[in-house]
Amino acid sequence: MEELDVEPAITNIPAASDGKHLGFAWGPGDILAYETLYMAPGSGCSFIHEVRKDEDIYSPILRKLFNESHHIFVGLQTIREDLPSKNKKTQFVSISKNYRSVIRACMEELQQVAETLHPYMKTSVLVLQVSILLAIELIWNLCEVLFIDAAPAGPLLLHLLDWVRLHKGDVDEKAREVLQSESPAEHHDYWDVVVSYVLQGRFEEARQMLVKQATLQPAARNMYKLMDTLLSKMPFYNPGGTQTLTEFDVKWRHWHEEVDRCLQDNSFASNQHLEIICKILVGDEDTLLEHKELLSTWYHFLVTRLLFCHPTVKPTELHYYAQSCMTMFLDLRSVPEPLDSILLAAFEFDIHQVIKDCSIALNNWWFVAHLTDLLDHCKLLQSHNLHFGSNLREFLLLEYASGLFTHHSLWQLAVDYFDNCPEFGHVYLELQIERVPLDTERKALKVLRICEQRQMSEQVRSICKIMAMRALRNNRLGSALSWSIRAKDAAFATLISERFLQDYCARGTFSDLDLIDNLGPAMLLSDRLTFLVKYREFHKLYEENRFSEAAKLLLSLITAKIAPRSFWMTLLTDALPLLEQKEVSHNLFVFSSDKLIVKRLPFSLFTSLCSQN
Repeated sequence: MEELDVEPAITNIPAASDGKHLGFAWGPGDILAYETLYMAPGSGCSFIHEVRKDEDIYSPILRKLFNESHHIFVGLQTIREDLPSKNKKTQFVSISKNYRSVIRACMEELQQVAETLHPYMKTSVLVLQVSILLAIELIWNLCEVLFIDAAPAGPLLLHLLDWVRLHKGDVDEKAREVLQSESPAEHHDYWDVVVSYVLQGRFEEARQMLVKQATLQPAARNMYKLMDTLLSKMPFYNPGGTQTLTEFDVKWRHWHEEVDRCLQDNSFASNQHLEIICKILVGDEDTLLEHKELLSTWYHFLVTRLLFCHPTVKPTELHYYAQSCMTMFLDLRSVPEPLDSILLAAFEFDIHQVIKDCSIALNNWWFVAHLTDLLDHCKLLQSHNLHFGSNLREFLLLEYASGLFTHHSLWQLAVDYFDNCPEFGHVYLELQIERVPLDTERKALKVLRICEQRQMSEQVRSICKIMAMRALRNNRLGSALSWSIRAKDAAFATLISERFLQDYCARGTFSDLDLIDNLGPAMLLSDRLTFLVKYREFHKLYEENRFSEAAKLLLSLITAKIAPRSFWMTLLTDALPLLEQKEVSHNLFVFSSDKLIVKRLPFSLFTSLCSQN
């Protein structure tokens, strides 16, 4: 697209039947939409609406997410490629957990804010942000288990159990209510808590809850003791132990047969609740589906089914069980939510589909950009390039960083993201940095430092010229000169130098002496600037009573032909007091009328010429 130096045109939509128009003014990160209609004086005004591209960057709490994740991202880029893959995998898993901890911290803070508000004050935006962060953490955690940690059969189920437990925290809240009641075993939610513990494989907590019920039913104590034995004997694979996966499978099958025998023998027939638990332990699908309310999601149903039916499931088998569980759990008439499709794609190990669906479903690029970057470092996206050149990682990082540049402070984070996009990052940074409003000199210096560190000479000159012109308009000559020197703009430095000389002629003194006295080699940028500095040096020599040196310098200024013509008479006038000094020679100089010619003349002749002028 061709870039224009003018403001973008306003787009008007044709008038509706009521005579109103809707106009759009396009900006770098948002759109201004406004009504345009003929209105009689005093009848009010039309409304202006700001349509932002990425609303989340304006949330104070979510800005913490962007800031904290930026540090993690920068640290990830420093991991050396030559590290052994086992060491790198440990680091990648640790980084993934760091990302998740930042997500959870922001989510909990949003929930705390929501709790402090009156129910009528809770905005839909706040509720939406919490739900999105919940979904983001859920997806990220699953991707960590399946792709980054890449757990094999055995440990895989343990990780999936932790995943479900972490994201199904209502069980613990309900358990606290039950335990804090006067008689927990008689609480109306007691059995729901016990069954929920069993469904999550939390048998130790379930056993502790069953003890309270057993004390109230001495006659059924043996039945409760049998259930306690079955729960305590269920084997769990220990990745750090000496037991092989085959040995664990044999042991688990023996336990499963024992539970099935108890069910066939009607050992719990007289207690409906214990019989339900026994059916769950054998993996009875009808019983599991009867507890949809406690499971709440198809993926919880999936993990529970794997726990009691297929504890040695392999990663390559997950997609089959995931699809069947989603089909069984969801109503045939219901359409899967975007979250369901994303999780199913993850269970199918379709990484690119996960990223694609998340890009469509989520309201910003933060999640897909950071997850894709981490997966790319894990060498899981190497084969996927986009048809227009940039790979998937770089494309998403560029989109995310471009959104950050629309914010008044987060734009600084975007610089590091562009720096780590080797193909197009530098070009994007050049385009975006020019859009940063230079509100203050401090901000301008910050932008300038970024450009100088990256050899962006064109942007450096542009920033310096803008700031120099702004300073000149405000009559801050010292600042304007400093910026023009930094921009290496000889023409502008000449203009400002002439302003300094004009001020001197008008007031008889120089402003910004510290700057002029310490320019050093920078004075060579333009002849006029050199003259300004040397003329100021002449005045210093004169003030220090070093008249001979002052006279020589004044002579060199005139003979060097760098003084403006309007200043010649001022130079001659400055020479008059020197002629009275003994150290100064009685041979001096004069200008001809047509061109600058240096002539040695007797003192009497020079004074007569001066009197004629």
